[in-house]
Amino acid sequence: MARTRLRLKAPRPFPLPVGRDRVPPMLEVRELRKEFQPLSGQPVVALGSVSFRVESGQFVSIVGPSGCGKSTLLQCIAGLSRPSAGRVLLHGREVTGPPEGLILLFQEYNKSLMAWRSVLRNVRFGLENRSGMSRPEMDAEARRYIELVGLKGFEAHYPWELSGGMQQRVAIARALVRRPEVMLMDEPFGSLDALTRIELEDALLRLWESLRATILFVTHDIEEAVYLSDRVYVLSCRPALVIEEIEVKLERPRHQLTTREDPRFIQARRHIFELISKEMAKA
Repeated sequence: MARTRLRLKAPRPFPLPVGRDRVPPMLEVRELRKEFQPLSGQPVVALGSVSFRVESGQFVSIVGPSGCGKSTLLQCIAGLSRPSAGRVLLHGREVTGPPEGLILLFQEYNKSLMAWRSVLRNVRFGLENRSGMSRPEMDAEARRYIELVGLKGFEAHYPWELSGGMQQRVAIARALVRRPEVMLMDEPFGSLDALTRIELEDALLRLWESLRATILFVTHDIEEAVYLSDRVYVLSCRPALVIEEIEVKLERPRHQLTTREDPRFIQARRHIFELISKEMAKA
């Protein structure tokens, strides 16, 4: 029986030149370094020299050992934390602060929702600083995204009346209603039970395929990363480096049973697990 081989693609060197006939990637991270200086003691280097790129419309995941700096990386990309060295480019333009067209969705979604606002008003909040839209137009747009995430009929409910999975759907709808070009997601399903997590993975893929946003997704779950993604970047232990870029050659649409039983899925999961295990053994 022929063995199925995982096709691995080595990371390209950075920085990359952009010629006149070459369109820059949607998102590019070039030799990003981040140090923290505590009040006492030596500086802590969270990110060593991280480089990678995300093309328009791709679903890309980042995995790595716990504490390697994945959340710090997203905060630098989102312009919420200034890197110590290196650059983040969006459409070829350097990110120096929170850029228009990029949204960061935090893991603690229940803390980001406003308990005193209904589902409709929480989602509408994403539009309230947009000029040129009337209140009925904002409500109509918010309702459209509430329906897209499967919460039609819950517009008048409050976050504390919803399950954890439903609250996360509200947070996703509020992010998507702004029509971001790039959505950064920091372990968004980490605190959910297994069945709700599976349900939201598929819901997210349906939304991504219909809206064609670009998603950069951080997760500790190797299977989740392979199931969702076009490619996976594996980070080393702190200070983080990209140790491998893995192209996921699995057809879409994907299915929780048949995709996870595919030999290519199993081999990719095993390879990533081995990479991370070796990194953790060094710590």
